[in-house]
Amino acid sequence: MRRLIAAAMVAAISSSVAAATPRDGAHDFDFNLGKWHTSIERFADPFAKPNAATHLAGTVTVRPVWGGRALLEEIEADGPNGHWEGLTLFLYDPTARQWSQNYANAAQGQFDSAPTIGEKRGEAIDLYSQDVFKGRSILVRGRWADIRPDSHSYEESYSDDGGRSWKRAFFARLTRAGS
Repeated sequence: MRRLIAAAMVAAISSSVAAATPRDGAHDFDFNLGKWHTSIERFADPFAKPNAATHLAGTVTVRPVWGGRALLEEIEADGPNGHWEGLTLFLYDPTARQWSQNYANAAQGQFDSAPTIGEKRGEAIDLYSQDVFKGRSILVRGRWADIRPDSHSYEESYSDDGGRSWKRAFFARLTRAGS
């Protein structure tokens, strides 16, 4: 009986430790590798004008760096205001088991702000940061969802109420380009 109780306790402790250990998400962004067609909506002021979007279309190319522990994403799109280019550097932290997303606009030539950081939970990947929009402190959430072999979506949303509600600032629908 003592051995049975001891075995049950060891099993309970082992499953508790396993549940507390974050999953290894090193390959969570592998779906994003390759070349994509993208259709983009950008919302200049998601709080005051949530329906006023600028539409762009273009390509996204994502390749692995450092053996897949980082990904480099190049974005080129055209819209009513001309040509736009951006670069995203995704870095995987194996200790925290989280990804960071660092974005730079070619027109500025530097990373915009603090990276968003997070991980996959369920069917979506959510990365978060804090930023300033029109002088107000906001939360930023980047979400990859609807992930399929030949398509996915990316949405960046802002919250000015501590995450109780979110306003769409950027939305991209991506479909895999032919080889």
